[in-house]
Order: sequence, then structure tokens, then C-alpha cells
Amino acid sequence: MEELAKEAGIPVRTVRFYRERGLISPPRREGRIAWYDDHHLARLRTIAGLLERGHTLTGIADLARTFESGRDVAEVLGLGEPTEETPVRLTPERLADYFEGEVTPENLAAALDLGYLATDGDEIVHMSRRLLEVSAELVREGVPLATVLSAARRVREHADALAELFVSALEAHSDEREPPQLRPLARAVVDAELSMALDRRLRHENTDRPPRGPAS
Repeated sequence: MEELAKEAGIPVRTVRFYRERGLISPPRREGRIAWYDDHHLARLRTIAGLLERGHTLTGIADLARTFESGRDVAEVLGLGEPTEETPVRLTPERLADYFEGEVTPENLAAALDLGYLATDGDEIVHMSRRLLEVSAELVREGVPLATVLSAARRVREHADALAELFVSALEAHSDEREPPQLRPLARAVVDAELSMALDRRLRHENTDRPPRGPAS
């Protein structure tokens, strides 16, 4: 423990306190010798980084329990299906920077359940760089992360239905498991339809909005 504390740059009593609070896992024991490893050091550095970003020890403990109960990368990617999405590896501190003040156990659990996040050792993996960036931008625009994740769940349902529609339509006329034109055609149709749907929605909103009165 003394060596671990020295490497982490914190007092031994702090390491002991974190251990008692369950913030770091027990060491591996061989007789009377307790062995701490790189995993413990990484966890201590994560705790320090999150404390610097304003998280409380209670909040960090809640986040750790939520995250450790989530799925790992092997489980999420175990099917080996083709994907165009690029995973992003993050430290917990970096994830907190993306969604400042919004990384709560509830939001973390929702992201894990959606399959957006997974674990790989001491790292967090977001399964799509595009979704990570868009989600962070929405939060910066003032949309709560809980609202973003709730909307994502509804979008997932519609996206699954659209995928089934396109796959069924093309599979009926092709012997290939994934016809090469499937993804570009599906994206083009959905992008055009969504663009027109936004036009209709915005026109409807502008029509229903009462006119501004004269300036006083």
C-alpha cells in the first residue's frame, strides 16, 4: 500500500480510506503480502481526476458500481457484425469532460443499456464517435443528457424498424447477405425523408406561432 500511495502521489491513509469505501478493489494476497497492480493505480488516478472535475467521493462510488455492472466490449461486439461506426476509447475523466456535470449513475446506466458505452479493462469505450460527438454537442446546446438518451432510445426503435424494412426489401431480390447498395441507398432515403420531415415540422411550428406584437 505504501508503494501504491507513493506512485499515485497521495498519502497512505487516503488509499486506506478509498479501500474501506470500496473505491478500489482488494489487493491480491500471497500469505501476508498484499499485491497492488496497475489496475489499482489507474483507479486512484481516475478518482483524483474526477475529484478535480467536481465529483464527490459518493458520486464516484456510485458511478463505479454502475459502470462495473455494465457490459464489456467483448459482450457488445461479440457478434462480430459489420459496422461503419468507429469506437472511441476514453478515460472516465475524459468522459466527464465531454458531458460536464451530466455524468450521473442514472445517465451512465442508460448509456450502458443502450450499448453506447462498454468497458475494456480500465478504459471506457463509446461504440460510435459520431454519436459521441453529436450527444456532446446537444448537451453543450443546453439539452440535458437524460433527454438525449431518452430520445436516443426512441430513435433506436425507429431505426430498427427502418433497418428491417430495407433489409427485407433488398433480400427479397438479392442472394447476397448484405447487398453492397444496401447502406448507401438506405442512408440516402432516410436522410432525404428526415430533411423533408424537418421542413414540414418547422413550417407547422412557424404557422402555429403567434405573430410578434409591435415593439414598445
